[in-house]
Amino acid sequence: MSDGFAVSMFGALFAVMNPFVNLPIFLSLTEDQTRSDQRKTAIQVVIYTAACCGVVAVGGSAILNFFDISVDAFRVAGGLVLLQIGFHMLNGRESPAHHGTESEQANVTESESIAFYPMTFPMLVGPGTMTTLILFAHNAQGSAGWAAYALCVGAVIAILAVVLFFAGDIGQYLSRTARTIMTRLMGMILLAIAIGMVTAGAKVLLPGLA
Repeated sequence: MSDGFAVSMFGALFAVMNPFVNLPIFLSLTEDQTRSDQRKTAIQVVIYTAACCGVVAVGGSAILNFFDISVDAFRVAGGLVLLQIGFHMLNGRESPAHHGTESEQANVTESESIAFYPMTFPMLVGPGTMTTLILFAHNAQGSAGWAAYALCVGAVIAILAVVLFFAGDIGQYLSRTARTIMTRLMGMILLAIAIGMVTAGAKVLLPGLA
């Protein structure tokens, strides 16, 4: 398995799950919590995220087979979802597919834990993350490929854990300008990866385009 697989997967997964982009949202949803409770919520988010990523990685292909969806058709559809998310990031807006609609966000009350909804789903493990996990799982070849796959997922979740656990401290030093630049950059990276997915899938589905 080439290093390109690991680099591409880490780039795509980090771009779509970007802990630093989701940091302000986490802080706003936990602003009424004490530092201790905030860190407990962060740990819950990380656990839920790791569990959801594991389920999607292991069961993603089975889900596609159950609905008789080819990987290339899913690659095109998933690439379009990532394109939409990438365009929203590039324009400095939240994607409804990734962060939920305004009405869905409004339904979160103070008495509910935000660890699973909306932080884990759909913000961290939404359609874009699921697409990335399923497609790269299909491309992983042999033990080396799966080792690289697991390493990439583990690295992103580890970064997420550090960022959320120390959210209160990091939020004081991460300026709005820095978050804006990072969001735009991750949006460009996600767009480039998404276009590659759509192109690769379209070439198989429509051989005349090759």
